[in-house]
Amino acid sequence: MRFDGIIFDFDGVLLESEAAGNEQLAELLTDLGFPHSREDTLTHYTGLSGPDFIAAIEARIGTALPPEFYPRRAEEDARVLTEGLAEVAGAVAFVRSLPDDWPKAVASSSSTHWVKTHLAHLGLTDAFGDKVFSGKEHVARGKPAPDLYLHAADALGIAIRRTAILEDSIVGVTGAVASGAHVIGLCAGTHCLPGHADKLRALGVHDIAADFEEVMRLIA
Repeated sequence: MRFDGIIFDFDGVLLESEAAGNEQLAELLTDLGFPHSREDTLTHYTGLSGPDFIAAIEARIGTALPPEFYPRRAEEDARVLTEGLAEVAGAVAFVRSLPDDWPKAVASSSSTHWVKTHLAHLGLTDAFGDKVFSGKEHVARGKPAPDLYLHAADALGIAIRRTAILEDSIVGVTGAVASGAHVIGLCAGTHCLPGHADKLRALGVHDIAADFEEVMRLIA
C-alpha cells in the first residue's frame, strides 16, 4: 500500500445514508412549511450533525425549527437503525479486500451508536473493531475542523501525512485537507450531484474516485 493506513468517513462513503436521509429531510421540512428539494438539503446540510446541522437549517429558513421537527426526525432515524440501509456500491467488498492488519478507522460526524449499528448491518463490525470515532464524542471540534482525523490517526498509531482519508462531503473534505492527510474525494454515492467532483477538487483533494475500484488503484 502507498499509505500506512486509511480513515473512512461513513455516511455517503460506506453507507447510502446521505441519499435516503436527505430525501426524508426534504419531505419533512416541506411538510412543516419550509419547502426544500432533495438537492437543497444535499447542497446545504450534507456532512453536518448536531448543533451545526440545526443551525444551518435555521439560518436558511430564517426561524427556529418547530418542536415537532425533532420527534419526527428521531422516529425516522430509529426506523433506519432497525431496518438498515444499503452500502455505497462496492464498499463492503473494498473493505474486505484490504489487508486485515492494515490500520483502518471510521471517522464520522454521526454517533458511534449510529455507525456501529450500521456496520453490523453491513457485516463490517470486525473490520474496524474499536476504531470507530465520532465528531460528537471523541473531539471538542467536529468536522470541518481536522481534529477528528488527527484523533483517528493517533489512535491507529500512524502519521497523518502517511494516511489516506476517504471523504465525500464538502464539510468532511475541508477538515480532511486541513489535517494534512492524503485526501481522496469519493463520488460513488447516489447523493453526489452533477459537478460534485469539481467542488471537491476546488477544496484541495489530492484525488477524485468515482468508485471503489478507482480508490484501490489510488492506494495500492
